[in-house]
Amino acid sequence: MPTLSRRHPAAIALLLMLGLFVTGTAYAAMAPKQAEASVTAANSAANGKKLFIANCATCHGANGLGIDKTGPSLAGVGAASVDFQMGTGRMPMTEPGVQAKAGGQVKFSQDEISDIAAYVASLGPGPAVPDSEYTDASKGDPGKGGQIFRVNCAMCHNSAGAGGALTRGKDAPSVQGVTGKYIYEAMETGPQSMPVFNDANISPEGKRDVIAYLDAQAEAGNPGGNPLGSLGPVPEGLFIWTIGLGLLVGIAVWLGQKSA
Repeated sequence: MPTLSRRHPAAIALLLMLGLFVTGTAYAAMAPKQAEASVTAANSAANGKKLFIANCATCHGANGLGIDKTGPSLAGVGAASVDFQMGTGRMPMTEPGVQAKAGGQVKFSQDEISDIAAYVASLGPGPAVPDSEYTDASKGDPGKGGQIFRVNCAMCHNSAGAGGALTRGKDAPSVQGVTGKYIYEAMETGPQSMPVFNDANISPEGKRDVIAYLDAQAEAGNPGGNPLGSLGPVPEGLFIWTIGLGLLVGIAVWLGQKSA
């Protein structure tokens, strides 16, 4: 006679509980990293807001939306703009002027700058700080970068990246020796009078090639001698007319007096 199998009434409930337990365990194993990242980002933005109100709100307003004739709105400028402006010492500005100058004292640590950048990024979508993959000169093509630089940048920064004068008291600063990250951020955000080169204009790989070109320029040095500021034929011509011709005239006078 066949044996009849009997199923305990609680078997289905136990199977459901077991399934829920396995699913919950798997989710809990993966969720902490995401939750931890979210908490870290929230804490960074919160700390950045405190630093912003204490150090930046005088010009840009407590909510970062700017103050008329004092400071522009920062909504939508992105974390990259904050990292560039503060990391290069341009901000906070030491004194009012038509252009924030580079090379000032960097008043905040990188962690503090990152926190302020996180807060500004929360005001509106904008360019993020670039990944190191796209700021590593060793991964770029200097030849392609040189072509991009000469077409898009040399008219202001000159072909050697030494900078040049602009209108209304502004200037295109030298990009020689500038960190690759800041070169990328400047192209991405367009500080001061500089146009914005987003990914539709120049791809991330193209920006990296420009960084590689500038790095190669720095390594090559000046095999022709003193670069005279790398400003092209103007200082070279001035040197020839003043120093070169002066020496020739002096030698001619000396030879004339000696022959007499």
